[in-house]
Order: sequence, then C-alpha cells, then structure tokens
Amino acid sequence: MYSQERINAYLNSLERPQNPALEKIRQQALAEGVPIIRPAVQSLLQFFMKLSRPESILEVGTAVGYSALCMREACGESCHIVTIEKDAERIAKARENFAAFGAQDQIRLLEGDAADRLRELPDGVFSFIFMDAAKGQYLAFLPEVCRVLAPGGMIFSDNVMQEGEVMDSRFAVPRRDRTIHSRMRRYLYVLKHTEGLTTSVLPLGDGVAVTVKEGESVRLMSAESPEKEAGSAAARDDGRESAPGADSCGIHSGAVAAGNAAIQKDTAGGKNDGE
Repeated sequence: MYSQERINAYLNSLERPQNPALEKIRQQALAEGVPIIRPAVQSLLQFFMKLSRPESILEVGTAVGYSALCMREACGESCHIVTIEKDAERIAKARENFAAFGAQDQIRLLEGDAADRLRELPDGVFSFIFMDAAKGQYLAFLPEVCRVLAPGGMIFSDNVMQEGEVMDSRFAVPRRDRTIHSRMRRYLYVLKHTEGLTTSVLPLGDGVAVTVKEGESVRLMSAESPEKEAGSAAARDDGRESAPGADSCGIHSGAVAAGNAAIQKDTAGGKNDGE
C-alpha cells in the first residue's frame, strides 16, 4: 500500500518546469512560510482553467498572488480575476507581483475581510471560484460563494483534508485543532449532501473538493454535524418536529448562516491557518 506522501512526491516529480518568474515567486513564498498551492493541485487547477475557460474567476485568499497568476497563465488574457485578501503585507506583495507580470488590470484585488467583501459582489457573476483562504471559514463563506457563482460554475476548494486529520474522530485530533476539524467536516458534508451541488473530493495534495452548481439557486443543507443531521432526518421521517435549523436552508438565511454566527465574528479573508 503506497502512502499519500509517496504518491504526491511522484506526481510532483512529473511536473514540467514552469515559467521562471512564477517559480521565483513560489520559491520566495516557500522560503518565507507563505502557504501557496501545491504543485499537483496547481496542475489540476490549471487543467480545469484550460478545460472550462472561465471568463470571470473569484479567488478567496490571495496570499502573495501566486495562484491568481497561475490561473491567469492558464486562461490567457481573456479572463478577469477578482481576488480577496486582508493581510496588509501580503496585499502589498501581491500587488507588486501583479505589476511585475503586467496583470494589474486583469486581476482585481479586493482588500479586507472575505465575509464582508463577498457580500458586496453581485449574484451569479463568476464561473469559477477558487477557495484557498482560512480553512475554518469555508463553511461561513459558502452561502455567499454559492450566491455569486453562476449556474454551471465550479468551486475548487483546496486543503480540505487537513493532512488527513479530517478523517479522524475529533477525539483523536489535538484539542487546539478540533474547531477547524469539525468545521471542515461539516463543510464537506454540506457540499456532498446539498441538492443543486455536485461534489467530488479528491485525495490530491492536501485534498481538493471540486463542486459544480447545477442551477440558478441552491438550498444548502443544515450546518449540523453529520451525526445530528442523520438524527434530524430520522425525526422528520417519524413525523416528529425537527429541531430549529435542522432542515435545509436558503442561501441568504437559515441553518448555515445561523449555525456559524460564532465563525463570522472571527472570519478571515487571508490564508491564515496554513496550507
């Protein structure tokens, strides 16, 4: 049985050399401890760029601009990218990198908290959304992400396996990591069980969830844990009244938004909890 680490190492070894200027940004980010997309996941992201040729892309979590420039390289000059970041130092570096590539007019950087900036964006304008911000906030961002995603559009969520910890019981996870562990498990459950969303979770890099929005609107599943959701479903089947927030909810209100009130108060737009 091959380990995921060996598989990733082999896949990374197959990658061909990339643009030297992009590679310089990657190496500098790694040296400074800035979380950036991993090579095999970058290859998959660029594959989807070339396959779907999205004209309007949203990135949640800019960091130093590396992944935005990778998407631009794959799509060409016809695409427009909006990217969100709240860390002032990373914003400055990203703007510097965009300017060096002559991409400042093609890539629009929105400064501030992603939870706030997402609400300012119009409905259904993006055909591709790359989620690569604070992993504990993915679920809090999801209602607005679904709202701004066009029918048939794709959400590409990176780092959803948390180095494999997401598969473990919360009691097997260090106490300091249990909040993000439970939030990511709920995020994946909602993606997989929401009608109107089709999701495949791939064990590539640190895990990628690829989601397609099937129609105009999506009613997100409850933000309850999978165990509680199963109990609620059983109660509904028995004709008993469900607990508040147990039913599926709309994009603008309901269990996901209400269940994540605590998440919203510390929502971060940047990549603050690691790759």
